[in-house]
Amino acid sequence: MKAIIVGGGIGGLTTALMLRARGIACELYEQSDTIRELGVGINTLPHAIRELAQLGLLDALDAIAVRTDELHYLNRHGQEVWRERRGLGAGFDVPQFSIHRGRLQSVIHRAVEQRLGCNAIRTGCRLGAFTQDEGGVTAHFFDRHGAHVHSARGDVLIGADGIHSKVRAALFPQEGPPIWNGLMLWRGARDWPTFLSGQSMIVAGGLHAKVVVYPIAEGASAASRLTNWAVLVKTGEGGTLPSRREDWSRPGKREELMPHVARFSVPHVDVPALIGATPDFYEYPCCDRDPLPYWTNGRVTLLGDAAHPMYPVGSNGASQAILDARALADALKRSDHPRAALVAYEAQRLPVTAEIVRANRRGGPEGVIDAVEQLAPDGFDDVNAVLSHAQREAIVKGYASKAGFAAVPLAAVR
Repeated sequence: MKAIIVGGGIGGLTTALMLRARGIACELYEQSDTIRELGVGINTLPHAIRELAQLGLLDALDAIAVRTDELHYLNRHGQEVWRERRGLGAGFDVPQFSIHRGRLQSVIHRAVEQRLGCNAIRTGCRLGAFTQDEGGVTAHFFDRHGAHVHSARGDVLIGADGIHSKVRAALFPQEGPPIWNGLMLWRGARDWPTFLSGQSMIVAGGLHAKVVVYPIAEGASAASRLTNWAVLVKTGEGGTLPSRREDWSRPGKREELMPHVARFSVPHVDVPALIGATPDFYEYPCCDRDPLPYWTNGRVTLLGDAAHPMYPVGSNGASQAILDARALADALKRSDHPRAALVAYEAQRLPVTAEIVRANRRGGPEGVIDAVEQLAPDGFDDVNAVLSHAQREAIVKGYASKAGFAAVPLAAVR
């Protein structure tokens, strides 16, 4: 069996490693001329880290990431709404990692080159078209100028080519552009003094704006960390098109961001100073797509953001792509026929990810902040008098259960 993977992001690269581990041949095609370290910080949850650990990548990730040990939810006044342990501290057998997205991708990329060989990855190849028949699937690739550069033949084609997936567009030509929910996300990272445990994550704010801060790597000194920040603000009406196309590498505009930063009070971090000291940062309009009725057509299927792009809440984008890769590789290994394998993979992963997409639209676990603000917009003396511990736990833990990382108690401190 041979698989053709379209897309060299985290999902596509992890799929290549998963297939290799099961003795299934594959080739990976990426439209960019090089696979670059794009993005800023992300969190990768224990259920996904466990899969990467089984691929032998845990030590490499541990060397470049931060083991997240606790998460604090604060209202916009800086009052604590919820706190919980994370990763090993919550009872998992592997850590939760806060990591630069590009560095995570590079670890997986290097492993693909080492195990499959450099020739397994072809860059500068944009998918133009594909056809399938009883014997297999053929994909045709072109360069950025439209010249044909390669055709590939395989048993299955896996579209791991992101929110603007060419494979998805071929399966659903009438779908249209991604859906914007009116929220703009600004993201950056800067060497900054440690706060709280030095491995803590903070989510603060309210219904209309939130800020997220957490370390993602060692800093320039023992007293600092490379610290990731993100600001999420309602700037438009949901269901419209954003003023600028979503792109993880689009530079942000300081004059648009800084007026929103004054909304937050975070007692543990000087957020305005952190953001003001960050020379370069990025903007991204939060877009997703409606869950699909199916991912698979014959020998062709979807994976990661191509299958289920979701709003960036709950730390689930990259994690769910990694889980997709494991499920797909297992299905191909078990099944006697590629088409049956793709159907089995879809049956396992589509319902789960569709529910996460819908949950993220409702605010994900960060919804615990919104629920408290609706009842106490000016703050509180006792959060339990606003919303009980059980009610707050139901919001956070309910999401964790949907996303598949609630296998052990959350071990909430309060």
